[in-house]
Amino acid sequence: MYKSLFSVSLIALALAAPAAQAHQAGDILVRAGAITVNPDADSSSVKVDRGGLAGTDLGGKATMSSDTQLGLNFAYMMTDHLGIELLAATPFEHDVKIKGTVLDAANGKLGTLKHLPPTLSLVYYPLDAKSAFQPYVGGGINYTWIFDEHVGSGASAAGFDNFRAKNSWGLAWQIGADYMLTDNLMINAQARYIDIDTTAYVDNTALGVRAKVDVDVDPFVYMVGLGYKF
Repeated sequence: MYKSLFSVSLIALALAAPAAQAHQAGDILVRAGAITVNPDADSSSVKVDRGGLAGTDLGGKATMSSDTQLGLNFAYMMTDHLGIELLAATPFEHDVKIKGTVLDAANGKLGTLKHLPPTLSLVYYPLDAKSAFQPYVGGGINYTWIFDEHVGSGASAAGFDNFRAKNSWGLAWQIGADYMLTDNLMINAQARYIDIDTTAYVDNTALGVRAKVDVDVDPFVYMVGLGYKF
């Protein structure tokens, strides 16, 4: 009898636990995990915009590699269903490659760059605040700060130098979900699409020209990790 009562009590506690694990107004959520930026890059052709060959279209396209870093989310629940969230991360590093230009020396790895993508979003949680499972959708604005650009060794040997890219403002959209493991600890998964547009420039001192390419980076961003509710 006591064993049966104990089992029933455990089941009752398990069923009741999610009610204490809700996201509520005033909660602060901190999440951390592995975050991957996977550029879906589409670029203009490479064009000479300065020097004796200005106006020359070299053709070709630019591509960017993916990278995974430590991702961080900080969220504040304004109501039981609306929160404001900041995405941060350790710096991402991407290889930038050029392919298909009429200038053979320009093809291949142009160089590398790093960026930070702080993103501020308004997030909506549609389910009842008592639910342990909390899916959400959100939208906001992203600022991508690009820095530490370097020309690759092969491009440098071909006379290219002074590689740089413009910072970017754009919109960002996300979906995600938290699942509360305890009153405070959660697991989290999220996916984002971020509008990142930049223009990259590189000089060729041997030819006395500068080339540029417009790149719609537009990455899909994925993160899986743990969170804690304060």
